[in-house]
Amino acid sequence: MTDGLEAAIRAAAPRALAALVRRYDAFDQCEDAVQEALLEAFVQWRGNGVPEQPIGWLISVATRRLMDGWRRDNARRRRELNDFLRSPAEEDPEDYREDADDTVRLLVLCCHPALTPASQVALTLRSVGGLTTAEVAAALLVGEATVAQRISRAKRLIQDAGARFELPTGEEYGVRLRAVLHVLYLIFNEGHTASAGDDLQRVDLAAEALRITRLLHQAAGSSEVTGLLALMILTHARRDARTGPGGDLIPADRQDRTRWYADEIAEGTRLAEDALRSGPVGAYQLEAAIAAVHSEADSVEGTDWEQIAGLYRILAQVDPGPMVTLGSAVAVAMTEGPQAGIAIVDGLAGDKHLGDHHRRLSVLAHLHELADRPDLARENYLAALDRTRNTAEQNYLRERLARLTD
Repeated sequence: MTDGLEAAIRAAAPRALAALVRRYDAFDQCEDAVQEALLEAFVQWRGNGVPEQPIGWLISVATRRLMDGWRRDNARRRRELNDFLRSPAEEDPEDYREDADDTVRLLVLCCHPALTPASQVALTLRSVGGLTTAEVAAALLVGEATVAQRISRAKRLIQDAGARFELPTGEEYGVRLRAVLHVLYLIFNEGHTASAGDDLQRVDLAAEALRITRLLHQAAGSSEVTGLLALMILTHARRDARTGPGGDLIPADRQDRTRWYADEIAEGTRLAEDALRSGPVGAYQLEAAIAAVHSEADSVEGTDWEQIAGLYRILAQVDPGPMVTLGSAVAVAMTEGPQAGIAIVDGLAGDKHLGDHHRRLSVLAHLHELADRPDLARENYLAALDRTRNTAEQNYLRERLARLTD
């Protein structure tokens, strides 16, 4: 499949699904029908080219699949179908024009609070990302049967919860939007640094999260959506410099920054500035601002660590958490000395999520190395090595241990 064909299908799929769900209010059946239409599109568009109106094409084919299923399986639906066929169509699929809120509605539906985060991620990738079940399984490094079960259970739970294709209002809208942003960030982070496997990063998965976030930003450009988009762009801009020819991890202090994408950094920085100006300060805006400061520097030593430490202090007030504390520890170490950073990281030892995590242990090892305490650095590198499942990270930790031995 050519890149253009794949891009056309990925872009059209969520819009077609949103149009069907908005019209028929049957997420489960509509999602299955769109998936069948996507399979047909893969075959026909490869041979005949992408149609002038790909969204309308998918809607037409998916509608036929939906009607065929209702004819076969449900007498009540058959009567509804006959009524539909006798009445003028409300809209011509070939003349489809997207409702600006459709992307938001679909994401909110996929991130329904009745679902677990794992199910939200799988359903978002399939329904909004347009990935097949096999592609979702490959993206998440789990079995296809497991993903199929998650998606099937998710659609059933959404139906049982009586969820409708409508945007919540008031405070609930903000809560649901935060859940959507959290799911998109989970997908991006798994692509940025894979939790398991041979590769440090899954560039395709990170790019998919970025693409969906751009769709959300076009439809609902709140300050936090803008902040998340900026954060993703700035982080993704460094992708080529993060690994060597063999896939080995290259830490920030040894990266060739000329391999960072300058145009993406400029876009992300502009969006980060827009986000800070456009609304109440939130976590994603602040994280984007931190990423922008990192991106402006030509080296680790030339980074404005005072500004980063100040931004982390604000972030700790807006959205406190162990990962924020861990990030601030590095900034504090760079401004006040490694011992100050070590004290902060040691304070996280009892945290139930991060205390025994390889990220805390590797940061602690690095700070002990900066403090010229090779024995403690070695001890914590070994502990981190024992806890990570990513091959590239394991190789990096072995390299650090070898340096200490030399």
